[in-house]
Amino acid sequence: MPTLSMFYGILIKMYRELGGKHNMPHVHAEYGEFEAVYSLDGHLIEGELPRKQRKLVEAWIALHEDELKANWTLLQSGEEFFKIQPLQ
Repeated sequence: MPTLSMFYGILIKMYRELGGKHNMPHVHAEYGEFEAVYSLDGHLIEGELPRKQRKLVEAWIALHEDELKANWTLLQSGEEFFKIQPLQ
């Protein structure tokens, strides 16, 4: 699964799944043993993160929603993704 960004120990990943089994565009946020799945507009779909990391991920998604949508389109059509700036 390609890693789009990494900040404060949080990995943001997006699956490349040719054939389109995923209906809703989303990202996976991993922090230690925690994992959460978010829609590209920042809504939690499943999983959990500690409160502080959840807020950081939600803020990052809000800042990069257009880039996330572009990467979703690229990955699902078999093209290369691009890295997205981390929170600083």
